[in-house]
Amino acid sequence: MLAEIAHFLLILSLCFTVLLAVVPMAGSVLHDRTLMASDRPLSLVVFLLTAAAFVLLTVLFLQSDFSVKLVMQHSNRQLPDIYKITAVWGNHEGSMLLWVLVLNAWTVAVAFFSRSIPLDMRARVLSVMGMIAVGFLLFLLLTSNPFERILPNIPADGRDLNPLLQDFGMIVHPPMLYMGYVGFSVAFAFAVAALLGGEFDAAWVRWTRPWTGAAWAFLTLGIALGSWWAYYELGWGGWWFWDPVENASFMPWLAGTALMHSLAVTEQRGIFKSWTILLAIFTFSLSLLGTFLVRSGVLTSVHAFAADPDRGLFILAFLGVVVGGSLTLFALRAPMVVSRGRFAFWSREMFLLFNNILLVTATLTVLAGTLFPLLADVFDLGKYSVGPPYFDNTFVPLMVIVLLLLPIGILLHWKKTQPQRLRAMLVFMLPVTLVLALAAVLLYRAPFHPGALLAFVLAAWLLASVLYDFRQKLRHAGKLVYGLKRLPLSFYGMQLAHIGMAVTAVGVAVVSVYGEKHDVRMAPGDNFAVAEYRFDFHGSEMQEGPNYQARVGHFEVYRGERLIARLAPEKRAYFSQRGNVMTEAAIHPRLSRDLFVALGEPLEDDAWSVRIQYKPFVRWIWLGAVLMALGAGLAIFDKRYRKS
Repeated sequence: MLAEIAHFLLILSLCFTVLLAVVPMAGSVLHDRTLMASDRPLSLVVFLLTAAAFVLLTVLFLQSDFSVKLVMQHSNRQLPDIYKITAVWGNHEGSMLLWVLVLNAWTVAVAFFSRSIPLDMRARVLSVMGMIAVGFLLFLLLTSNPFERILPNIPADGRDLNPLLQDFGMIVHPPMLYMGYVGFSVAFAFAVAALLGGEFDAAWVRWTRPWTGAAWAFLTLGIALGSWWAYYELGWGGWWFWDPVENASFMPWLAGTALMHSLAVTEQRGIFKSWTILLAIFTFSLSLLGTFLVRSGVLTSVHAFAADPDRGLFILAFLGVVVGGSLTLFALRAPMVVSRGRFAFWSREMFLLFNNILLVTATLTVLAGTLFPLLADVFDLGKYSVGPPYFDNTFVPLMVIVLLLLPIGILLHWKKTQPQRLRAMLVFMLPVTLVLALAAVLLYRAPFHPGALLAFVLAAWLLASVLYDFRQKLRHAGKLVYGLKRLPLSFYGMQLAHIGMAVTAVGVAVVSVYGEKHDVRMAPGDNFAVAEYRFDFHGSEMQEGPNYQARVGHFEVYRGERLIARLAPEKRAYFSQRGNVMTEAAIHPRLSRDLFVALGEPLEDDAWSVRIQYKPFVRWIWLGAVLMALGAGLAIFDKRYRKS
């Protein structure tokens, strides 16, 4: 009965979502305040109905109701309750229900936390978000019903959740990623609402910026969590593989980064309006494209869901309607989007423009590498695979230029920067960069490598700009504490995000250059040395888990003669997955390095194939992402956005 109630709630949600898409928009056109004011109650009702359906699906999983096809396919009675909850979104239908729930959560948040937005603008924004929700609810109800029954032959037990998803990372990664993915719908809705109303002033941008920053922060954390999960759960020891599904979330992040910088210019100087609107459309379109890639079944990936091609066609058609409709609207309204303002070459506007061009170029580079194998297959051009060498040779140089230009753009004045300001910047920053980079090289004490040296120099260059910016801001403040208090939160957020970029850049470079990976044969009593560590293997034993049986290896790790860690990697055989053995790596983490051990295949004489890896600074990658997300989150609470 619960499944039927939940299904009915989704249908009811679709009905109210249609009203949300139509009624406030009609009120905006007719200048009827009563119709426009219906946006808030309608958005709240839609959210509550979707949330209720989601809660009921969770209850069905917890109750192990195997009469529901989705529960039967992705759960069983031995699955721990925490993973039964994870199983709710560990599949196509449930994850799409989560997508719709998150979309409605963003909608109701905009409705109730944007009190300074004029009624007509808010009505248009919420109507546009309602239109997006209509498309996804139709997709859910017509092609991906999560409440379909198996009657009358109800199985006694289910198939179980994919063992790869039985992990803490998958509890938090998908919701966080969807909060970012779907959050860019707000920026898209504001852009379309501005086009419909012809409102392109600074107020429109000021309303959009905090929502865009929040979506970007969530997406940053979501990508970092996904990278972290893939690092330890897949047993490969990597942190990024340029997998097409990984790229599907990375592309909106790159475009969203460009969008945030473009919004800053439009708010401060009233220029780049067309560019900002196009970036808002482009960023959300990439989110929809990512959904198509993951849900259509066109990709083979550990991250992708196998899906019916009809679902892919539906999303592709929906993507065409959203992108085509918004671009058509932009083309019709383009004459109204006028930017007036001049700026010199040595100005913040110019360098932010360079920054945006580079980020969009990088996005298109990733997009081309991701789609080329698919297009080649469609047009019978042969089977192609685009791997890390392509991305390393095209994407990385663009990011190097971004990191090189970014510090200059931070410090330049709007409109025009005087030559003496430029000289003062260089006189301060060049020596500081040299000192910081030299200190990093001396402290790390690793063999020389140009890639690592470049990363240290770029990070030092970025940190030098942060120091110079604080120095300039506090120069006439008198007391230090008083000066620090006067600086706006947006300034602290910007600097924290840029420091996070420096930290991530160093982590990526060091682990890529100095990381070690060894696949060795080890029998009980054997040892193997990596860097300054010795790994002693003491054999393996069988252990029972709640829904699996595991062969657990026992390793001791020494640094010199000092025991620093005992590691126990596993090979798990899940009871419901006969013949499907999963690898659980063991990791000894430190801020400066990770020691990684994974069991491969069993060999003769109780020996094992063992993968041992030394990963210096790998944690800096995720630490930098956290700093970037915190920086964006801090900027949201700047006082000029509190009433927006």
